[in-house]
Amino acid sequence: MTEKEYNKCVDLYSDNLFRFIVKNLGHPEDARDVVQNAFEILWKHVSDVPFDKAKSYLFTVAYHNMIDHVRKVKRVTLVEEFREETKISDQKIHNARSIIEKALDRLSDVQRSLIVLKDYEGYSYEEIGEIMKLNASQVKVYLHRARAHLKEYLVKMENVI
Repeated sequence: MTEKEYNKCVDLYSDNLFRFIVKNLGHPEDARDVVQNAFEILWKHVSDVPFDKAKSYLFTVAYHNMIDHVRKVKRVTLVEEFREETKISDQKIHNARSIIEKALDRLSDVQRSLIVLKDYEGYSYEEIGEIMKLNASQVKVYLHRARAHLKEYLVKMENVI
C-alpha cells in the first residue's frame, strides 16, 4: 500500500471505525485512542497490507485493541449494574434511542459488536467473521442469540415505559 492509499484509508474508514468503537465503549475519548492506535498499527504494516484488505485489517485491529482496553479499564462493577437496573425501572423513558442503547449495554461485548457491525454498519457475515475471527456460521448463531436477548429486553413493558 502506498502513502496515498493509506491517506485514502483514513478518509474512507476513520468515521465508520470510530462509530463502531464508540458504540461499544461508550466513551468517545477512549474510542479515539483505539482508532488512532489502529491507524498507527496499519501505518507500521503499510507495506504488508494490501489496499483492498485495509478496511478489514483496520476493523480487526481496532476490535482487538478495544477488547484489550476493556480488559484493562473495567469500569462497571456488579453493584453498579444492580443500581442502574433499579434506576431504569423508576424512570419513565419515552426516547426509543436511549431504550435501545440501554438494551445494547446489557449485551456482552461480542454480542454488542455483532449487532453494531451487522445492523448499524451493514457488514456481511463473512466480513464480520474476518473482523472478529469467527466463521460465518458462528456469526449467524451469535447474532441470533444477541437479537433474542434484545427482543427479550425490549418486549418487557417495564423496560420501555
